[in-house]
Amino acid sequence: MAGGGPSAEPVRSGLAPVALVTALALAACSTAGTAPPALYIPPAPDLPLAQHELRDRVVAVVDEEAVLLSDVEEVIGLGLVDRQPGESDAALQARVLDGLIDHQLRFQAAERFGFGQVPVEDIEQQVDAIRDRFPDPTAFAARLAELGLTEAELRQLVARQLMVLHYVDERLGARVFVSLDDIRTYYDDELVPQLTSQGQPVPPLEEVREQIRQVIKQRRLLDEVETWTTGLRREADVQVFLDEPLEEMPPMVERIGGSTAAPGSTPPPTP
Repeated sequence: MAGGGPSAEPVRSGLAPVALVTALALAACSTAGTAPPALYIPPAPDLPLAQHELRDRVVAVVDEEAVLLSDVEEVIGLGLVDRQPGESDAALQARVLDGLIDHQLRFQAAERFGFGQVPVEDIEQQVDAIRDRFPDPTAFAARLAELGLTEAELRQLVARQLMVLHYVDERLGARVFVSLDDIRTYYDDELVPQLTSQGQPVPPLEEVREQIRQVIKQRRLLDEVETWTTGLRREADVQVFLDEPLEEMPPMVERIGGSTAAPGSTPPPTP
């Protein structure tokens, strides 16, 4: 809007810090549907650990579904999460993994609800947004190749994330209500003091009412998501192995067709 009004985007965009930024391109977490079974690859017994070819490794298990180290590396590699000032590589990995675990819990809840397909145009819009983070298409393609992702796989991962966002809008958005008193309080206690301190003109309340409503709704919806996710974590079986020494890590795995095998899973029969 013109002038110095509040910065407000639609509620779905406001969910990006919770979902898209932490889990968009969810770095090859296992895809739902008819993907081929994962191939379990145990360490070769006749080689020292240091000589094994580490294809990937499980860094967390969420209700028997594996999250891989490559999942974490792909989120970081695509620039979907910014490093905080002074944040170490280990701390960044741990923060990204925590977001991936939360996403997996939300995705499982959306699957149980039986949520439908995501519009193709929504998927393409988000893929374009990821592509735009790179200086040119060649750099984007090179990064995907480096991470072992195709654009088709990236679209599948984006679709998973958007399904969660749609679920949140439908199931949690109905709980969020913003009254006229809430809007007036925000205007008087936050917007006016902020603009005054910056030396900017203060628009009339009538001009910014709907944008303020969206700002407040975003805040409250994020609070609902936080509460919901905390409950999902409390009820789930989540195991984290990121900080475990390599000798104590779960078995190495190989992803085939987007699926991953969790520690202890039974290898598929040999044809």
